[in-house]
Amino acid sequence: MKLILESSDPNDYLGESSAINFHAPLVQKKIVEIREGASSEVDRARLAFEFARDEIAHSFDLKSERVAISASDAMSFREGICFAKAHVLAALLRGLGIPAGFCYQRVTRLGTVASGHALHGLNAVYLPERRVWFRLDPRGNKPGVNSQFSIEREQLAYPIRPELGEVDYPYVFVEPLDEVLTAMRDSVDCRALFTNRPLALAVPDFAKCG
Repeated sequence: MKLILESSDPNDYLGESSAINFHAPLVQKKIVEIREGASSEVDRARLAFEFARDEIAHSFDLKSERVAISASDAMSFREGICFAKAHVLAALLRGLGIPAGFCYQRVTRLGTVASGHALHGLNAVYLPERRVWFRLDPRGNKPGVNSQFSIEREQLAYPIRPELGEVDYPYVFVEPLDEVLTAMRDSVDCRALFTNRPLALAVPDFAKCG
């Protein structure tokens, strides 16, 4: 897939926010561990991805009621839904000086059209050494889900099925979508968030140009 960037400047994908809070002590501790544990940019990105994928549990899998939003909260709770796990990966990568953005897919809630649709969040990563953008999905593996770190060929969590109304959006956003953050903040628990997630993504203004 040809990705459509909100900004052509990779430095714009290095910023910090309340959700991508890479100066939080817990996030900084992990950044130091990754930096000390890997010498190459690729290996650091891989370690960050594997941490977000494997060490932060998916709240829906746990049947948890907790809603983590920021990277530091998800790392403190050791859980979060796809959006929060994408915040963790972005915070780690940005703290390591590796640009990271936010991507979305429209998937069925429970595998069928009848169950409805909702957005699923993942990341796009830029490796300055290789001058390439590629996507990673830290959702977390389970039977039927096998997301892996791969630069040349994507291996994401969900195969998109257009015949079921699913959509793989090509856009790479500098920050998490406002409507995603609003849904997370306004949900009293994870059960509510399962329903409150945005249903689809409109074509952003930056993709309409040219």
